[in-house]
Amino acid sequence: MSELPFDVVGAEGPRAFFKRITKATIAHGYLFGGPSGVGKKTFARRLAQSLLCEAPHDSVLGYCGVCSSCKLFQAGTDTRHPDFIEFVGTLKIGSQDAPMGFYEGDELSARDIVRQLSLESYSGGMRVLLLGDVDFATHHAANALLKFFEEPPDDVVLLLTSDAPGRLITTIRSRLVDVHFAPLTGAQVREVLGRLGRDPEQAERGAALGQGSVTRALAALGGEDESLRTQVADWFLTVVAGGTPAETWATRDTLDDGLEVVKTLARDWVALGAAGTNAPLVAPDYGSEIKGLRTLEPREAIAMLAKLDDAQRLARTNVGPAMVAEIVRMALTNRARG
Repeated sequence: MSELPFDVVGAEGPRAFFKRITKATIAHGYLFGGPSGVGKKTFARRLAQSLLCEAPHDSVLGYCGVCSSCKLFQAGTDTRHPDFIEFVGTLKIGSQDAPMGFYEGDELSARDIVRQLSLESYSGGMRVLLLGDVDFATHHAANALLKFFEEPPDDVVLLLTSDAPGRLITTIRSRLVDVHFAPLTGAQVREVLGRLGRDPEQAERGAALGQGSVTRALAALGGEDESLRTQVADWFLTVVAGGTPAETWATRDTLDDGLEVVKTLARDWVALGAAGTNAPLVAPDYGSEIKGLRTLEPREAIAMLAKLDDAQRLARTNVGPAMVAEIVRMALTNRARG
């Protein structure tokens, strides 16, 4: 049987993992974890298309692109397949007395999902639920799905994606198979940016600034003074110069991406101290500012990077963003300009 296409950039590990799985051996639920902008939701949508594709294929990866099911996926993220439910963002518990029906978009709630997936498949086959960038408004919303995750109906596959899976409650995570998504390579970021219509020069610059993330690459190409990357970089340079920033950048939504910006600038700072001014930089647009910082002693550099790693681990728990940002500030404080 010929292999069907599965058009996803990167994700070599998840791709190899699912190529060994068939519809008969697939688990009921998976948690896709990894940095933002590395293709977790895209992979989940293409996996859903593969599972619902009408063409015969050996593994769960691959779709024909021409059957009636695949045609419903050809609108990209605006899919209208009746056996595919997608919701991105924070999920509320919803009304216990809401009528049974087909829900989509911002109206979907945890209880709506349970009711909808308790119905029969429209096509007589599988059904797939994708909760992208999943978070729960309350523990009640998470608990509303917990029993469903423990004993989902036959032929239902649950796909959850998260930039910080450690923040999900343990009882939810324990019901799902963890699949890790690594950062993209520079070439892969360039390829995705090209598909999004960026010219070669923009794609090259975005790949250099994106640190393996299409989301960060697009933010860097946005050119807005108030972009998260600019805000965090200004905060970083103020702190290492011994100043006190007027405001913080850290919120629950910005924490992970902000920490990546801090770690990138810190790594460049360490690299310049270790290898000199000709060291290759991950954030070359801030090269002149980083070169103006005093050279760190090896023990200082090791201690700083270790504390930043600790802060990133805490960010994936329920520790508040303000406290994580304060830990980062303390790791950088008093390393003034030379």
